[in-house]
Amino acid sequence: MSSVSITSLLGQMSTPRLEALFAQDARRAADWVFVAAIEGLPQAQTCYGRMLLEGTGVNKDPQQALKWFRRAAASSDADAINMVGRCLDSGWGAAEDPAAAAEHFQRAADMGHAWAQYNVGHMYLDGRGVQRDPTLAYLYYLKAAEQQHERAMSLVGRCCEEGWGTPRNLDAAADWYRRSAEAGYFRGQYNWASILLKAGRCDEAARWFERAALGGTAAMRRAVMELIARAGAPRPLQTLAARLKAGSLSAPGTSAQAT
Repeated sequence: MSSVSITSLLGQMSTPRLEALFAQDARRAADWVFVAAIEGLPQAQTCYGRMLLEGTGVNKDPQQALKWFRRAAASSDADAINMVGRCLDSGWGAAEDPAAAAEHFQRAADMGHAWAQYNVGHMYLDGRGVQRDPTLAYLYYLKAAEQQHERAMSLVGRCCEEGWGTPRNLDAAADWYRRSAEAGYFRGQYNWASILLKAGRCDEAARWFERAALGGTAAMRRAVMELIARAGAPRPLQTLAARLKAGSLSAPGTSAQAT
């Protein structure tokens, strides 16, 4: 019977699976992933690049992270190609180069990578590194959303609401916001709650605003508070506002249920 190497076993795992496998012991994870990366496994090279970028189990080193992403990208690893784009777009480990970033996002997007489709959508919407084209932005957001990318779902909703690159369609916007919210994205939850509030469905709106506040940033919590103040605060929202001020919201999933 032929022997099976650790590298061959790791080679059968996706990048998220590799990251989850070693999540409880970051330093040991970095050692194992480094070995697999040195052996030429693209998923491990991408995983090790992320560890270097974030300082997980190793010293933070964006320049080395970018080198590992480039090595994996040379093997046509779509996740790595997207990460090279992220580095070049954000100036991680190299000078910002929006045009090169857009090229990498485009390449990975054309391979069907949902995050890259979402990222290239941003480039077209903002005209960063490419000529601004809201229609292409919408189409790439839609490609990612159809792969259940929760952030892209929210952006498709925004495009439909604002008429960015597609005819304005409030019903479609509401549907995409709902789908993003149910997928767990806090901005989608906020947008869906806003739709519910406008429709007078205050109890449901309060539950989704709560989920957005629980899962979102401090800025999101402030946005919820400000919206409640502008809305005239029906009773369910008054209760939520009081809990936000008191800092007494429960952990996600304990009191805020999907509608």
